[in-house]
Amino acid sequence: MNPDVRLARVATLLLLLVTAVWGSTFFLIRDLVETVPPADFLAVRFAIAAVVMFLVFRRQTLALSRREVRTGAVLGVLYGVAQLLQTVGLQHTDASVSGFVTGTYVVLTPLLGALLLRERVDAVTWGAVLLTTAGLAVLSLRGFALGYGEGVTLASAVLYAGHIVALGRWSRPSAAVGLATVQAGVIALVCAVGAVPDGLTLPSGGGQWASMLYMALVAGAAALWAQTWAQAHLTATRAAIVMAMEPVFAALFAVLLGGESATARLLLGGALVLASMYLVELRGLLARRRRAGASAAEDPPVEALHHDV
Repeated sequence: MNPDVRLARVATLLLLLVTAVWGSTFFLIRDLVETVPPADFLAVRFAIAAVVMFLVFRRQTLALSRREVRTGAVLGVLYGVAQLLQTVGLQHTDASVSGFVTGTYVVLTPLLGALLLRERVDAVTWGAVLLTTAGLAVLSLRGFALGYGEGVTLASAVLYAGHIVALGRWSRPSAAVGLATVQAGVIALVCAVGAVPDGLTLPSGGGQWASMLYMALVAGAAALWAQTWAQAHLTATRAAIVMAMEPVFAALFAVLLGGESATARLLLGGALVLASMYLVELRGLLARRRRAGASAAEDPPVEALHHDV
């Protein structure tokens, strides 16, 4: 197997694992933000992640060039502001609608890639994008009205898409650890700006701190590094389609751990998102087979080059 193909598959599986981890945090976040304001929660979560990442990856972080540090800072600002806008939007719209509108980054990612980077997106990939969006709509929507909350959440989706496009463009495997560390620190600073006006509220009790540490270290530090490394080996659009599995995993964990029932909406929406991922993988497999066939045609077997005289 071609090394690039193998790395792309590993990156896809790693990013899928990241979305599963993110999906596992939904019911933890829901319980935690009842006592800790969202901006405070985000600031503490990413501050812990940044400190731990810098202590563990100090050498790799200090080895970054100035340009890479600036890149990490830009990526951190995009992600941090997107998190804050999504949080504000949640205060003015239903969680189901927020989940769908946030998920529109799946459509916005190839659009931004085409507009800003002149990237070409083929018809099959657009089909997968629309299939993913349909799946998210089935999973999330129970009515929709465009208002302030939806508008703010849409702005966060644009920033998430920008983060995915920029990460796909600038991330390098060798710099992934340092880049993720810088991002975590900047995200913490951006969220702290949102938390400062009303004072910083910390979690209370062992249970809340255990949830916070899981979200900071596993769903924060480890996931941020994994996403940064994975996107060095994937196109932005493919990464966005894989990341659209987050609400599917969130629903799955809600059924397994939260006592919710597996509804027809969940099964149908999840199936549509899975189908879109399969479509992208199948397209890549067929493209590789076509390239292999073309290469074989251009380089015929040696015995075919000998003719009877």
